[in-house]
Amino acid sequence: MANHEVIIIGAGIAGLSCANYLSHFGIAPLVLEAAEAVGGRVRTDKVDGYLLDRGFQILLTAYPEAQRLLNYNALALKSFRSGALIRKDNDFSVISDPFKEPTQVFKTLFSSVGTLVDKLKVLQLSNNVSKESTDAFFHEHATDTLTYLRNYGWSDEMIADFFKPFFGGVFLENELETSSNFFRFIFKQFYTGDAVIPAGGMQAIPEQMAAKLPPHTLRLNTKVEKIEGSKVYLSDGKTLTAKNIVVATDARQADVLLGRSLKREYNVTTCTYFAAERSPLNEKMLALNPNRLSVVHNVCVPSDIAPSYAPEGKALVSVSTQGLEWFDEKKLTDRIVHELTGWFGEEVKTWKHLRTYHIPESLVKYPANAPATNLKISEHLYECGDHTSYPSLNAAMATGRAVADMIAGI
Repeated sequence: MANHEVIIIGAGIAGLSCANYLSHFGIAPLVLEAAEAVGGRVRTDKVDGYLLDRGFQILLTAYPEAQRLLNYNALALKSFRSGALIRKDNDFSVISDPFKEPTQVFKTLFSSVGTLVDKLKVLQLSNNVSKESTDAFFHEHATDTLTYLRNYGWSDEMIADFFKPFFGGVFLENELETSSNFFRFIFKQFYTGDAVIPAGGMQAIPEQMAAKLPPHTLRLNTKVEKIEGSKVYLSDGKTLTAKNIVVATDARQADVLLGRSLKREYNVTTCTYFAAERSPLNEKMLALNPNRLSVVHNVCVPSDIAPSYAPEGKALVSVSTQGLEWFDEKKLTDRIVHELTGWFGEEVKTWKHLRTYHIPESLVKYPANAPATNLKISEHLYECGDHTSYPSLNAAMATGRAVADMIAGI
């Protein structure tokens, strides 16, 4: 029976963050991961030469925690153009950030999405949130995002055509029930930084974090069955002991290990990937569909942003669908092809379906004024992960750092 200073259960973003900060403090953690690779929900599969992130994901470079922890240059980050393509009246309108792309200002002002007042309010909010700190956002009184947008004065058309499809894609829910303080925080991140993907896929982020750990810190394919006091029981029958234990798994597994019976609600997303001969989009942007009754909620071509996501001369198309309570892969794929044939023409029927990721527990719902979880459960037991705070990579990293600080006595 081995004695350890700290055992961290889970090598997702939160667990790896905690391990990195503990190592920096001179404390040697042992990280146990049930899967065959690090990353948790941030994983990338290689299929027929294509890089498929498990669900459409991006990194926002303005995340303060990511700036502290990651080497952006080494990740070879590739940027989306700011803004989005809006599918409306059988055509695409561009809505872009005039501060980042001044040459697009007239295109944006005269696009069919929203009124001039709506667009000026986007600039007003951009200026407003750019001055706020991360902590300040989450100490404000909050409503749901939809109520906030209406109270701010945006038109119903602007909310339906831009905010619902864009931020519905971020929140992974269509009604904008997510807390307005999280909306304001995310709005700032899009305004002050870039939306990017690493050239090697999103899994390159946790792999970089794992590579910075001392040798023998990480054990893959090691499933924890239960925790009792200072003991960690593994599925292979072995028992480990530790002075401190950190549960850094997803919400469901954390509830199991900690003996909780919380009735959690999750936002659901499904990501369908296709291989195509060429990109159907003309801009390095996300294409949004305001028609939320469609099965196509947004379309992205990751290989337009990072060519390494597809073999040379090919394109990778990603289609996201929110909120599917039922799931039939073939029916969904057929409906996507049918709908996108209406967008892009008959060539869509030549696309090859690569894989579908249905993620029923993609994010824990984050309503207005949701209470934060106490990261210290007992004297030697801790928990971290975005489900303890707000749903984002930034929160996963922040809670991992906070737990490391507590253990180190900082």
